[in-house]
This record gives sequence, structure tokens and C-alpha cells, in this order.
Amino acid sequence: MTDAAYFRQRRQQAFAQAQVGQTYTYRRTFTDGDVSVFCGVTGDFNPFHQDDEFSREAPFGRRIVPGLLTGSMLTHIGGMQGFLAADMHFEFRRPVFIDDTVTCVVEVLEKDESRKRLLCAACMTNQGGEVVVQATFTGFPTFPRLQPDAPAGQA
Repeated sequence: MTDAAYFRQRRQQAFAQAQVGQTYTYRRTFTDGDVSVFCGVTGDFNPFHQDDEFSREAPFGRRIVPGLLTGSMLTHIGGMQGFLAADMHFEFRRPVFIDDTVTCVVEVLEKDESRKRLLCAACMTNQGGEVVVQATFTGFPTFPRLQPDAPAGQA
């Protein structure tokens, strides 16, 4: 079997395994080190993320985690699925602060049989249960290595 044929087979199997209603959960606490590394890699040197003095006088009263760092929680779940994203949309609802613990729940909303793509939604909440980010994305899994939270319909 060629590499391309193997990839198509894996993609078809992964798509067949995906079920509407399946959820996946990932939780992490964002540290000062996470923010420093992310800002260094991306070049995002916004004072809202970097400058304690500036941030104390700003609307949030302290430094905030970059929105895309929080949004990148999708890449943990997606990476464990071998998910190749076609598009992503984020709505940043509330700030995430350094040392906040965020829980990301991804749900499979739709299966597009003709394109073999999934439509998924994500809701990220802080330790107080407040929604900080909502997202939708499409793409396809290729190599699932993460089990859903519970079988679809049994959550």
C-alpha cells in the first residue's frame, strides 16, 4: 500500500469513528512561563501580556494571557486526533489571567459526508465556570489517539 493510500484509509477510518455529540476535554493552568514562551515565539509583545506596570493601570488590572495561547488548547485535542483544520473561528469573551485554570471542551457537531469533514465547537471556561473563549472549527481527523469523554449520547 502506498503512503497516500494508507493516509486515505486512515482518514476514512477516523472519519467513520467520529460521532456527532462526542466530546473531548482538556484542562491546563496558564503560567507566566507559558506567556513568556508564547510571546517570544510569536513576537506578540503587547504590553497587556508583558508589562506589569502598564497592566495595573489598564482595564483588566493585571497582565492577561494572549487569546491565541488560550485558543491553542484546541491544538492539544486536535493533535491527539491527528486533526487537520480547514478553518477556525474564535470569540474571546473574557480575559484569562496568569495562573488561571482553563477547561476546554470540544464537541463534534456535524459530519459532512461529501467532504469528509467534521464541524466542531469548543467552549473554554475558567476555574470560576465563566466562558472565556468559544470557538468553531472544521477539518478532518486522520489518526485518533484520544478517546472521547463518553460515547455520543451517553454523556
